[in-house]
Formats: sequence, C-alpha cells, structure tokens
Amino acid sequence: MALITVTDLVLGYDSQIILSDLNFKIDQGDYLCIVGENGSGKTTLMKTLLNLKDPLGGRIVTGDGLRRNEIGYLPQQTAIQKDFPASVWEIVLSGCQSRCGLRPFYGKEERKLAEENMERMEIKELAGRCYADLSGGQQQRVLLARALCATRKVLLLDEPVAGLDPMVTSQMYDLIAKLNKEGITIIMISHDISAALRYADHILHIGDKVFFGTKDEYLHSEPGRFFIEQQKGENKDDR
Repeated sequence: MALITVTDLVLGYDSQIILSDLNFKIDQGDYLCIVGENGSGKTTLMKTLLNLKDPLGGRIVTGDGLRRNEIGYLPQQTAIQKDFPASVWEIVLSGCQSRCGLRPFYGKEERKLAEENMERMEIKELAGRCYADLSGGQQQRVLLARALCATRKVLLLDEPVAGLDPMVTSQMYDLIAKLNKEGITIIMISHDISAALRYADHILHIGDKVFFGTKDEYLHSEPGRFFIEQQKGENKDDR
C-alpha cells in the first residue's frame, strides 16, 4: 500500500474551491516536488496533508503504519519566526512533542533523538546559541533537525531554500537529497523548476491544469512544457 493516497481531493476556504479532482499517491522513498503558479493551492495542499486543514471533499489515506501526526514539517519562515528568542536546543527538542504522549516532559529517548538529528544537520555546536542570532542557512538546518525529530518516514518542506544565497541553497538541496537516499520520503513545494527536475523523481503540478507523474513524463507533458518555458522567460526578465 502507498504511504499516502489522495483521491478526488477538493481544496478551498469555506465554500470557495481553489482546486478539485486531485489524485496522486506517494510511495515510501519517493521524492515529490509540488510546482505551479502562485495561488494555485500548493501550501493549502500541504496543510491538508498535515491535517491542519480539512478538505472540502475527497480522501487522504495513509499506509505503512504512518499516522498524520508523524509527518515532519518545515514551513515557510515568517519574519517573526526568524526572530524567535529560543535556543537551538529548545527548538530542535520541541520537534519531539508528539512522541511524549501524555508525559509533560521530554525523556532520555527524546533528548537522544534531538542530539542525533543535530549531528545529522551538523549544528550540534550551535546548541546553546539563540536561534534569532543564526544565519538563514543555519536556521533552516535547525528547523530541518526539528522536523526530523517528528518523523522517520516523511518530510513536508514548503520552499525550504527561500531567501537563501546560491551556495547555501545548494547545500540545503544536497542535505535533503541525502535524507531521501537514507529512506525518508520527501514532499517539497518549490518555485525552482530546475531544482525540482534535478532532484525529484515525481512532479505534481497544480493550477489550471493538473499533472502527476515522473519527472520524465512531466518534461513531455503540456503543463510541464508550458511551465518550464514560462519559468525561463521570468528568469530572463530578472537579469
């Protein structure tokens, strides 16, 4: 059974539909990039997958023993979040909350997991630092370590390289690819179509036309060809 199966999903706010008839599935170990125009519903879909928002219709079914509260999430950062006055250790450890059950405190197992994921993200030496004092790249590593504390199976990433310089962006993509090779399923929203085609094995394009399939199939699809050409034009305009 697939890790996540989405059937006839309808997304929107109140009674206003922004996306309908969405169907796709994600298997263990997949690397899926979600692409599409601004306002097409990418972040709404991610919040719905996380059970933070109810769909207007359709079904999301999880398999392989996955529970919806066992999915790691790296949201887009706001200015307020970037100035959050907590230590790196406190933020990473907070990712273990769902593992504590009814216990009002973190145990030895949660602390060990937090340490392991800080080592994994190469930020252990930052444990005592204030999160607000870190660079953008360091902050993203902290939040990725926090997300890893919540899951051993699936990571949902919403524009994880937004605002980062090219070198740090490349390092972050390499980190995410490494996690995928270690067996973690990646679901990532991205505006960077070239990176999506470089790293992902499946593409979900949402907008006026919806596409789901392998990246090779996407390259030869009508939505894929149109969106790629559109992106190339926008990149030329930015020069």
